[in-house]
Amino acid sequence: MYLALREMRFAKARYSLIAVIMLLVAFLVLFVTGLAKGLAYDNAASIQNQAATHYVLEQGAEHRFTRSQVNASLLDQAAAIVGEEHAEPFGLAMTTVVPKGGAQKLDVTLMGVNPAGWLTPQVVSGSGITAESSGAVLVDRKLADAGVKLGTVLVDQASGLSWTVSGFVKDESFSHSAVVAMNLQDWAKLQAAKPAVSGAGGEGVRYSSIALQATHAQSDQLAAALGGKAEFISKSDAVSAISGYKEEQGSLLMMIVFLFVISAFVLAVFFYVITIQKTGQFGILKAIGTRTRYLIQSVTLQVLVLAIGSLAISCAAVLALATILPSGMPFQLTGATLTFTCLAFILMSVLGSLLSVWQVVRIDALDAIGRAAA
Repeated sequence: MYLALREMRFAKARYSLIAVIMLLVAFLVLFVTGLAKGLAYDNAASIQNQAATHYVLEQGAEHRFTRSQVNASLLDQAAAIVGEEHAEPFGLAMTTVVPKGGAQKLDVTLMGVNPAGWLTPQVVSGSGITAESSGAVLVDRKLADAGVKLGTVLVDQASGLSWTVSGFVKDESFSHSAVVAMNLQDWAKLQAAKPAVSGAGGEGVRYSSIALQATHAQSDQLAAALGGKAEFISKSDAVSAISGYKEEQGSLLMMIVFLFVISAFVLAVFFYVITIQKTGQFGILKAIGTRTRYLIQSVTLQVLVLAIGSLAISCAAVLALATILPSGMPFQLTGATLTFTCLAFILMSVLGSLLSVWQVVRIDALDAIGRAAA
C-alpha cells in the first residue's frame, strides 16, 4: 500500500489523467444505465406496478395485451382455480384523446379495472373512482404537463366517448403513453362503441386479459386447464412482449456493455505502458528481495483507488444531475442498480489490470537491471 500510494503522489499528473478518463467513462456508464432503466420503466410501469403474477390472454395474441380479446368465461374458469379474489378482468386499449375545449391531441392508454380490486392504481391527488362513478377516470400525472387538470373532460377520438378526470396517479404508463384508468362499466361502454372482433372474445364484454395472483402450483394447474384455449403467461413475459421493449433495451444494453469493455481496455493499456516504463524499477525491487506478490498488490491497489475514486465522483454527479433533469425524461437509478453497476465497473477495472500483473510476474530482476544499466 505504501509503494502504491507514494508512487501516485509522486506522479500526480500521470494518474490524474487516467482518473479523469475513468471518471468520464464511469459517468457515461451510470447515466446510460439510468436512461435504460428509466425507459424500461416508462414503457411498462403500469404492468410492473400491478400485483398480478400471471395473465390469461387470447390464444394467438403473442403475449400482447393489445392483440387480445377474452370474455367472462375465461375469468370464471381462472377464478375457479385461484379464487375469485385473485382473478380480475383487465382491459387495455391505446387511443388518442383531446381535452374538451382544447386542440392538443394526447396519446394515452385506456385501462379498465375493478375500482375495488388490486389492479386499480393508487390516487396521489383528487378522488378515486368507484363502480358507480360513471364517466370518471384516473390519469397519470404526466398529463398535467399537457394542461390536464382535475375536472378536465377528455374526449376519445375513436369512440366519441368522454370522461372527466377525478384524480391523478403516479408512474402509470404503458408503451411510453400515460394511462387513463376507468371502471369496468365505462370499459363496457367503450367496448360497445367498437365493432365486435371475432376470436376468443366471444359474446359479452371483452377484456384484454385476466390478471391473476397465482401460486406456483396454481400456475401449473392453470397452464394445463387453459392449454390450447388461451395463452397463460407470467408478468415478465407480458412486459417483454410490449411493443419495442426488447429492441429498445437490447440497444441500450449493448451500449452499456461496450462502455464497460472500453473502460477495461483504456485502463489495461494505461497500466501496461506504465508497467513497461517501470520494468527497471520493478527489477531492482525484486533484486533487493521484494516479493512479486507485493508488487502485484501495489498495481492492483492503484487500479482500485482510481476506479473507486472515479466512481464516487461519478455517482455524486449523476445523482445531482438526476435532480435537475426535465420531468418528462425517463431516468431511474435505484440503489440496487447503482450498486450492481459500480461493482461491475470495479470488476472490469480489475480485469483490465491483469495484463500489467502478467507483465510484473514476467519481469526478471537481472535482465531488468541490465536494461536499466544500458
